[in-house]
Amino acid sequence: MSAPASTVEDAIQAALATVNDPEIRRPITELDMVRSALIGPDGVVRVELLLTVAGCPLRDKLRADITAAVAAVPGVAGVEIEFGVMSPEQRQSLQAKLRGGTASADPVIPFAQPGSRTRVYAVASGKGGVGKSSVTVNLAAALAARGLSVGVVDADIYGHSVPRMLGADGRPTRVEDMIMPPQAHGVKVISIGMFTAGNAAVVWRGPMLHRALQQFLADVYWGDLDVLLLDLPPGTGDVAISLAQLLPNSEILVVTTPQAAAAEVAERAGAIALQTHQRVVGVIENMSWLELPDGSRMEVFGSGGGQTVAESLSRTIGAQVPLLGQIPLDTRVREAGDVGDPIVLSAPESPAATALGQVADQLAVRRESLLGKPLGLKPAGR
Repeated sequence: MSAPASTVEDAIQAALATVNDPEIRRPITELDMVRSALIGPDGVVRVELLLTVAGCPLRDKLRADITAAVAAVPGVAGVEIEFGVMSPEQRQSLQAKLRGGTASADPVIPFAQPGSRTRVYAVASGKGGVGKSSVTVNLAAALAARGLSVGVVDADIYGHSVPRMLGADGRPTRVEDMIMPPQAHGVKVISIGMFTAGNAAVVWRGPMLHRALQQFLADVYWGDLDVLLLDLPPGTGDVAISLAQLLPNSEILVVTTPQAAAAEVAERAGAIALQTHQRVVGVIENMSWLELPDGSRMEVFGSGGGQTVAESLSRTIGAQVPLLGQIPLDTRVREAGDVGDPIVLSAPESPAATALGQVADQLAVRRESLLGKPLGLKPAGR
């Protein structure tokens, strides 16, 4: 435990240390954002705060949090905040602090490093229209609600939809060449849609797609994530191949519907793991059935597709690929996605939310790093 504050000034500094930057999620004192904090004879504390950029979208949030924290200190009669802007040198220093190295160091993908404890799940499907993005968003929200630190990369460059479905309407903030991702429902998210005007189409070929994915992984400040989810485009094209190159330790989640035609295509999406040497963590069957008012089920898209894919991939890969869950068809999933309030949060007791939560429970395991741990191995005797 820290020692109690012996003066009002110490108490003010301690209060400021409890305020986190909304984007970076670290104390503003640790980030050297507090230039000064002085209390006058009238009991009013005047705080000078340095923002990373002049047009910081979370200025009001910072003002409210600082005011609440400092005003609670005994002896403080009021709080006044003056905002300034970091100099280029100060921003470079902040960037170096966040990256744990020098500001000039080339960005690296933290999730590809040997000591990374982040579980990386690539959510794939053979074809569009199976609800892959909806599954991704709800799994992310469910995992965050369980107390995990979660990030989502909207890697579906052409069909990006994650920001709307997650309710992430903020814009990324730049600190030098580092990108601070917006957050919604406790989930950090980045998407090409945050960098395009309106609903503009993205017309890119392979090399540009690879570079965009690389920037999302290396230039974005993700912090210490437990889970990173990537919403891939349908099929086995450029992005899926780039992902295997950039994140060889990523694991594949295959989403399909019960329909036989969709299941056949989904098998191809999962079978790419044979060529990329990735692990297929499991299959999720979406839109499995529609529950009718009388309690019966209507199998709108047939049945058995998810189990068929799981069994086929198990044979093809030579390792057990489980069917992680079956998500019933529910119009509230679509409605929740349209307004940016995932069903696992807006209607947690619904059958679809319950099924998604059960899948999240199976994925909520943080990878343990072996870095620095004794393995208990002894050299063989001669």
